[in-house]
Amino acid sequence: MTIKSETRFAVHPEDFKKYDTERIRKEFLVEEVMVDDQISLTYSQYDRYIVGGAVPKTKALELDPIDSLKATYFLERREMGIINVGGPGKVVTEKGTFELGYKDALYLGKGTQKVVFESDDKGNPAHFYINSAPAHKEFPCKRVTLADANVLHLGSLKTSNERNINQLLIHQVVETCQLQMGMTELMEGSVWNTMPVHTHDRRMEAYFYFKVPKGQAICHFMGQPDETRHIWMKNEQAVLSPSWSIHSAAGTSNYIFIWGMAGENLDYGDMDVRQPDELK
Repeated sequence: MTIKSETRFAVHPEDFKKYDTERIRKEFLVEEVMVDDQISLTYSQYDRYIVGGAVPKTKALELDPIDSLKATYFLERREMGIINVGGPGKVVTEKGTFELGYKDALYLGKGTQKVVFESDDKGNPAHFYINSAPAHKEFPCKRVTLADANVLHLGSLKTSNERNINQLLIHQVVETCQLQMGMTELMEGSVWNTMPVHTHDRRMEAYFYFKVPKGQAICHFMGQPDETRHIWMKNEQAVLSPSWSIHSAAGTSNYIFIWGMAGENLDYGDMDVRQPDELK
C-alpha cells in the first residue's frame, strides 16, 4: 500500500480539558508523517484540512483520491501546498513538472488531476510535506522558493525567540482559495516560536517540526490560553491546532517548523494575541 490515511474528528474545548496525555496525543499529534515509499495522510474535521507526507525513496508515488474525499481525483475540489524538507525531487502533474529542492514550495490548484512524487536520488530521497484544503476556484500551479518568500524577522535572542518567518504560500506571493503555508526558522540560541501566543477563531492551523537534532525534542503548547496543555514531539512530526487553541512551542535546541492554515480569511495578521504573563 503506497497511501495510508486516517481521519481525526473535531474536539470541543470543554471536553479537551479532561484529556490525559495519551488522549491528547491520539487526537492532535501526527506521529508518522514521513514513511519511506509511502504517502501518509491525516484528514482532519477542522476545516477539512489534510496534513501528510510523501517519501518516494525507491519508486515514484502517485496521489490517488482517498475514500474520505469521495472524489474522482484528489484535487477535484481541493488545493494543495507542498514543501520539500529532504533531498531534491520533483512533482509531476499534467500541467507540468516542478523541480523542488530543499525548502522549495509548490502550490497546486483545484482541478490538477495528476500528482506524482519523485526523488532525484534514492540515497537522499525527497521528503514532501503536504497540506490540502477545500477550494472553490481554480488558481494556477506555482513553484515558490525562499527567494520568492515574504520574510518577517521577529523576536530577539534576548527573549529566546529570534526567528525568520518565510511566508511562502500566502496571497502576497501566490493566489490561493484559503490555504496558507510558510516556514519559520529559529536562530541559534532561540527556542521559542509564536510567542506571544495567539488564537484565531477564523482559522485552524497545523505545525510540522523538522531539523530537530537527534536526541532533542520539541514541547508544543496547545489549549485555550487559560487552560494550556503540552505535547512532546520529535523530528518530522505534525500537530493539529483547532481555532480555539494556542499553538506555540519551545525546543531543547533550535529547529524549523512549517505552519499551514485554512479557514474564513487570508489575513495573516488576524490574531487574538495573549501575552506570556496572561497564560495559565
